[in-house]
Amino acid sequence: MTGLDHVAILVSDLDAAVKLYRDVYGLPAPEIEEVPTEKVRVAIFGHGAGRIELVSPATPDSPMAKTIEKRGEGLHHICLEVPDIEKAMAGLKAQGAPLLDEKPRPGAGGSRVAFVHPKGSRGVLVELKQGGGH
Repeated sequence: MTGLDHVAILVSDLDAAVKLYRDVYGLPAPEIEEVPTEKVRVAIFGHGAGRIELVSPATPDSPMAKTIEKRGEGLHHICLEVPDIEKAMAGLKAQGAPLLDEKPRPGAGGSRVAFVHPKGSRGVLVELKQGGGH
């Protein structure tokens, strides 16, 4: 693991949340991207490590829409950057970490990602990320 890549916040209204973080908190205008495989729209504030990503359902049947219904808006996950995602996944699996993904899947910015279940991370959903922009 090379460190924190980003913090993801789940929001129901991406435009309203962007306005809050841009106009009230003073963050620069974000890059907005759709991730069709996950049925989400993502607003990415900043570049490099320590970004804030707002994640919003792109469709009513998005898994994120169901999460908002169940838990509401708020912190969704933290993302750790890894140089080799398969190696990181194998190491975590060998140590008994409960992975939600058997293999990496496409993420924002052309990255490859995989998730570790919160029960293996003291209640925090952890995303592993290799590559991609931002």
